[in-house]
Amino acid sequence: MPEEETLRKAREDEGEGKSPSVQAGEFVREEIHHIREGKHGARSAKQAIAIGLSKARRAGVKLPQPELSKTSASTRQKAKRDTGQGRHPHKPSAKRSRAIMNALEKEGHQSVSSTALSRQAKSSASKRTRKERSTAGKKAARTRARNS
Repeated sequence: MPEEETLRKAREDEGEGKSPSVQAGEFVREEIHHIREGKHGARSAKQAIAIGLSKARRAGVKLPQPELSKTSASTRQKAKRDTGQGRHPHKPSAKRSRAIMNALEKEGHQSVSSTALSRQAKSSASKRTRKERSTAGKKAARTRARNS
């Protein structure tokens, strides 16, 4: 369950008209803090991000479904389930939650070190085309100009 502060910040972002990915960023940030403070671990930076995105979808952030060409069927299925959970919430299974936490507690905490996150960001960026990176930069510049 996400912290109240995270939900508040995500709602605030939504109210300001920010994109769903920015809203979801709050949940990913929370997950990184949890791993760093030792609440649980993660196998990789990618897993930490995935947990945050899953929490965001379950909290009702309208994130788009993962792209067909880039993700496995099971990942798309999980995202679909999380989105549905965000629309019609129900109490999670205590047994399942406990099993997940027990598994994550056995994982390491280096997965969200600044080095690991930097490596993840670079590898993720390298998979994008020059045009995609350029478009993202231009959009960021427009947003900066609008907000200053």
